[in-house]
Amino acid sequence: MDETTTPAGAGHGREVVTRVPMRPRSRTEPHRASTPLELLFDLCFVVAVAQAGSKLVHALTEGEQGHGITGYLLIFFAIWWAWMNFTWFASAYDVDDILYRVMTLVQMSGVLVLAAGVPRAFDDADYAVAVVGYLIMRLAQTCQWLRASRGESGAARRVALRYVAGLLLVQLAWVGLLLMPGSFWTGGFLVLVAVELAVPTVAERDHGTSWHPHHIAERFGLFTIIVLGESISAATVAVQTALDESTALDLLLPIAAGGLLIVFAAFWSYFAVPIHRHLTSNRQAFVWGYGHYAVLGSAAAIGAGIEVAVEQVTHHADLSAQAAAACATIPTAVFLLSVWAVHARHFKRGIAQNLVLPAGAAAVLACTPAGHLAVPLAGLATACTVAAGIVLAARPPGDRVRPAAG
Repeated sequence: MDETTTPAGAGHGREVVTRVPMRPRSRTEPHRASTPLELLFDLCFVVAVAQAGSKLVHALTEGEQGHGITGYLLIFFAIWWAWMNFTWFASAYDVDDILYRVMTLVQMSGVLVLAAGVPRAFDDADYAVAVVGYLIMRLAQTCQWLRASRGESGAARRVALRYVAGLLLVQLAWVGLLLMPGSFWTGGFLVLVAVELAVPTVAERDHGTSWHPHHIAERFGLFTIIVLGESISAATVAVQTALDESTALDLLLPIAAGGLLIVFAAFWSYFAVPIHRHLTSNRQAFVWGYGHYAVLGSAAAIGAGIEVAVEQVTHHADLSAQAAAACATIPTAVFLLSVWAVHARHFKRGIAQNLVLPAGAAAVLACTPAGHLAVPLAGLATACTVAAGIVLAARPPGDRVRPAAG
């Protein structure tokens, strides 16, 4: 079939083709960057992340820490994994024709249904709406993989068909789990999570897809910015609350300042290394990508923790100052540790550089007993962590521990 093109939209100069064979893109393709469609896809996840964070805040302020944390971990996995499925596929097979765009828009619709199901899943353990959202996304993703299989041959075609089989089987299992008694849900959820994570490794066991290292690094970076944006929002809430309730100005403004310092330090720590140099094989990429569940989940939870600290100061939370502080310091520490473990350590050499982020995490946790002052102190601790990293990286050439790809 001959290809025809129509303008793809103003501002980016891209053209969308009516239909082309879906063939893999090259891993060495120059100037590979996120597309406007991918950015729109990410925007849909802002809603889902915000819903999960809001429900976590509500549970923590009501003293339901166990329920809130468990529900958040389960819901955030669903959000993160839906994003992962699309992102890695798009890095390898984005042809940007009309059919590809339509299928992607269908997936976005599924994301919004998933987001709409977050409150029911959190409050009542009713996952029906969330699973329907997943079903919409999965059907569209399966069609994309089927289309990819038609444009491939040999090992690459087998990989695409394995993904088709894996997605269909797992989604049928999720629907089946809905029909089981509620007592089966938690155990069944954990089993299916393991199966979900196994699908890519099984599908690509003897032949990898052609995801692009620079593109993948950029996509994960953009999603990290999205979840950190929730913490910016929380700091804004702190300032607004301080203006509305002037009696707590002396406590709320330091919380807002500390929250911003934490976000700025988190951003600096994450984007300090050229991670695309590390992503040279499926094994490295899978460990790095899967590890981002902790990175992204903790980043989003920082904002929830800051909001809990604000709620406690204004007497709207049923927990102590130390417990409220822990809601912010623990996810901050987890973020620093997970960024070091799956991301930054591949470019650290020597004990001093490798201890910067773990030591920063320990310093943040040590701020917890300070209660109302914990968030501003944690902000200072994260700022000092960044400063220590900068100083070590700026040592004279003879002493410097040079970053090197892992």
